[in-house]
Amino acid sequence: MAHVKLHIPGPVEVSEKTFRAFCSPMVGHRGQGFKDLYAKMQPQLQQLLGTKQLVYVSTSSAWGVMEGAIRNLVAKKVLNCMCGAFSDKWLDVSRRCGKQAEALQVDWGSPIRAAQIDAKLATGQFDALTLIHNETSTGVMSPLLEIAALKRKYPDVMFIVDAVSSLTATKIDFDALGIDVLLAGTQKAFALPPGAAVFVCSPAALAKAATSADRGYYFDFVEFQKNAEQSMTPSTPSISHFYALSSKLDDFYAEGLEARFARHSRTNQQTRDWAARHGFTLFPEPGFESVTLTCVNNGAKPGGRVVDAAKLQKLVKEQGFLIDGGYGKIKGTTFRISNMGDETEATMAPLYAALDGAMKQL
Repeated sequence: MAHVKLHIPGPVEVSEKTFRAFCSPMVGHRGQGFKDLYAKMQPQLQQLLGTKQLVYVSTSSAWGVMEGAIRNLVAKKVLNCMCGAFSDKWLDVSRRCGKQAEALQVDWGSPIRAAQIDAKLATGQFDALTLIHNETSTGVMSPLLEIAALKRKYPDVMFIVDAVSSLTATKIDFDALGIDVLLAGTQKAFALPPGAAVFVCSPAALAKAATSADRGYYFDFVEFQKNAEQSMTPSTPSISHFYALSSKLDDFYAEGLEARFARHSRTNQQTRDWAARHGFTLFPEPGFESVTLTCVNNGAKPGGRVVDAAKLQKLVKEQGFLIDGGYGKIKGTTFRISNMGDETEATMAPLYAALDGAMKQL
């Protein structure tokens, strides 16, 4: 079967180099070989996340760590900041974990703003909040720096930030932000196979987790810290993901992090320019667009061109490329094109050519 190149919001394309690393021979996960592998990655991960704290790798989806954050850190009530399909799910996750939870809901296409959070936290009801930095269902990137500044006003509130589709594509300095948990999956901007998550906790988060009697076992943050101090994981990891992550981190630093961030901005702008050339508008509020994917307005909001999104997706797939036809309640009235991971101006060019060809047939 011919390979269809992925330009969906995740999983994204994985390089041959990364696949070769993924297929490295097994070692014992309690042996020195594994410890050396993890220890070698630690300073690279710390630089990537902008932290002096130990960075953990969980071989689970990011949702596992998300649920773990709720179980470890919510004792009173959690504020779930919701601006799209994936951030909306946090409320369900919180309640399924038996926690009191409240929604801060904004219209899809709008970002979460600090003033909205401030008004909620001022009630004193909450000891945690959840935020998705980059909401892939809508292509909206909320202003993390503005929101994180509230931590100084509410030091006892745990700030849990999901950077699943933004980490490695834009600069995020965990320690400087002063937040409590930062997490990401590997199948998006990391350009790794699905099945692993990277996360870091503040000292305050670890101290609070230690007081939680029902924080669970598999995602016990205290156990992650104890094991990371020994360059190990609490339970048997997918060793293949560690090999692949190590290889990919080497790629990041060979390119340079700032160069990587700039590349994502350039390729994202290319996609926005393509949409504008064809008469489309974008779904997010201006100034809050994602840098890792473009959510094109196709009738979800007034203005701009409207086409048959399913047909566009089909025509592009016939040429060897997969884009996304929209998600959730805006499926069909938007479509999404990813530029995250290893994509460059050169690798994106054939996609635009395929899109141009498809548009002529609509």
